[in-house]
Amino acid sequence: MEKKLLKKLYITFISLLALGLSTSVVGASQWKFNNGLPEGRGESKQLETFAAEVSDLTNGSLKIDVFHGGSLNLKDNDVARWLPQGAVEMGLVWANYLGRDVPALNAVMIQGSVGSSEELITALPEIQEIYKEVLTELDIVPTGFMALPLLKASIFCREKPVRSLADLKTRKLRVWSNDQVETFTKLGVSAQIVGQNDLYVALQTGVVDCAVYPALFAHTISLQEVTKYASYLYPVAGVPYVLGASKDAWNALSDSERNAITTAANNVWARTNEYSQADQKENDARKKLSDQGIEFLADFSEEDRSEFLSAASETWKAMASDAGGKAPEYRQRILDVLGR
Repeated sequence: MEKKLLKKLYITFISLLALGLSTSVVGASQWKFNNGLPEGRGESKQLETFAAEVSDLTNGSLKIDVFHGGSLNLKDNDVARWLPQGAVEMGLVWANYLGRDVPALNAVMIQGSVGSSEELITALPEIQEIYKEVLTELDIVPTGFMALPLLKASIFCREKPVRSLADLKTRKLRVWSNDQVETFTKLGVSAQIVGQNDLYVALQTGVVDCAVYPALFAHTISLQEVTKYASYLYPVAGVPYVLGASKDAWNALSDSERNAITTAANNVWARTNEYSQADQKENDARKKLSDQGIEFLADFSEEDRSEFLSAASETWKAMASDAGGKAPEYRQRILDVLGR
């Protein structure tokens, strides 16, 4: 009798457990997160961790699948269009890709607008506040931020070494944003935007001769296979990525699910907004690339680097003016924080 009772209790327990699991699966929300960065990048790993934390914090009621490297065919420079429309529930938003649709946001800070890592760190809190203001108006919810490592932009070239701006004027240069096009044009350099997913082929086929790219990430798109030389030019104004959500999708969540996303996003920022090993990581990356065949030349001269930063400053002012609206105000807010 006792055995039969225990058996019935066991069967009842298993049935209830199965029903609970079934209900959990049926009731779970499944979100897509578009990440234009290659899967091998450190940022992509951070997004995977973010998604796993959200699932844990919601006990599986919200699951986020991260799609890397443009696999969903959603272009980074179109994010202000497809994210508010709900093509996916979340996406990685980077201001440097928004020159066409949100010029004011793109002009908050441009490549070459800071001359040191210390200046960038000082400006980050104000940049975040501005991003929140602008993206909210676009029906994109800034759930959190992910910091870029402190980067050094080098000029990678395929056939002939480039040691100066004078050399660079004789080459076709790949850049990734409109402000870079403007700055290099001021310097007499022919520059064009090539997306990172297309860069390998563009260098391999000679569409461009050289590319601006951080040594720290060069291996993620195998630049060592299509370039032979590299030389450091300027510190990257590494504005943070935004973990953006569609407003409609966000509003459809429960309070606890929204809190889970915010908590996981804050953890991403805490993990990435740390720069104590930046120089060591840069040196390690250069050594690895050197071992794979890239020759790192001497840095561009102080005169060349100063000329680049001066041209970038002119570009920044012009872009803010052309963008209109609050763009000049945003630029001035950054300058005020930097004490300029």
